[in-house]
Amino acid sequence: MVRAISLLSGGLDSILATKLILDEGVLVEVVTFWMPFVSSSAAVDISSQVSCEFNIKHHIIDLRDSVDYLKMIRKPTYGYGKNLNPCIDCHIFMLKKAKELMKERRASFIITGEVLGERPMSQRKEILNLIDEKTSLKGLVVRPLSARLLEPTEPEIRGWLKRENLLDIQGRSRKRQLDLAREMNIKHYLSPAGGCLLTDREFSKKVKDLIEYGQLTIDNVALLKVGRHFRLDSEQKLVVGRDKSENKKIEGLRRDDDIILKPERIPGPTALYRGRFNLNLINLSGRILASYTKTKDIVRIRFYKRGNIVNYMEVKP
Repeated sequence: MVRAISLLSGGLDSILATKLILDEGVLVEVVTFWMPFVSSSAAVDISSQVSCEFNIKHHIIDLRDSVDYLKMIRKPTYGYGKNLNPCIDCHIFMLKKAKELMKERRASFIITGEVLGERPMSQRKEILNLIDEKTSLKGLVVRPLSARLLEPTEPEIRGWLKRENLLDIQGRSRKRQLDLAREMNIKHYLSPAGGCLLTDREFSKKVKDLIEYGQLTIDNVALLKVGRHFRLDSEQKLVVGRDKSENKKIEGLRRDDDIILKPERIPGPTALYRGRFNLNLINLSGRILASYTKTKDIVRIRFYKRGNIVNYMEVKP
């Protein structure tokens, strides 16, 4: 039996693409990428649920600690989208990983849920051709939702797939996909807006800051997802929690050389100082933290390092 690897993001398009090829009698295995720039595990969770419903093997490739992925983010060959989203380079990166899995699993081709013209940067015909060329996968990437608008692929030419059973969807309308989901009784999928934080303007500003100061690292990226961020100097940053949940997360993301700041005897946020020790900047951090308490009086701030209290400071908000 012919085997294929399908890129499953948890979104409707990739679910439909997977189901269409399953219905052709192909043995499909799915792969989900756990990306560094997502706010939750929703893509992995939904994809796991779908793979169970379809009774197919589910692979997870965890890129959250991928230095190579961050290197691509710093300087993408094909540039960024509206914000800091390097969609073309990201697709190439994922397809190269999927190609490795394809060889490992002795699969014959790859499936994606891409729709011609749905995304202006990465889903134009010439860009899809470019992606296939740069990954050395020309003719081996099947895009079932738009296949009849594209050149026949190797699986179609070899008779593994019937071209007439594939679709000719294009553009940004979701009507045909939603109709198809109802027909196939597909109910669980992620919002079409996507979960990539690099498409968010405010989050992209924080990533640009790290790139500018040469600090785009795995642990700094994890910290970007919580709190208010303050650039104190070229080597120092302060992150202030916005609620109890974020306060807890900030403490969980502490490195050994970080300093944790907390107000004493009054409610208030937790803050994390990261970077080379500088007494003036520590004092500034204390004042910033105090400004997020509800008091206008002098605030006593405790400083922790490696979980131990190392100092106190009294500041006025």
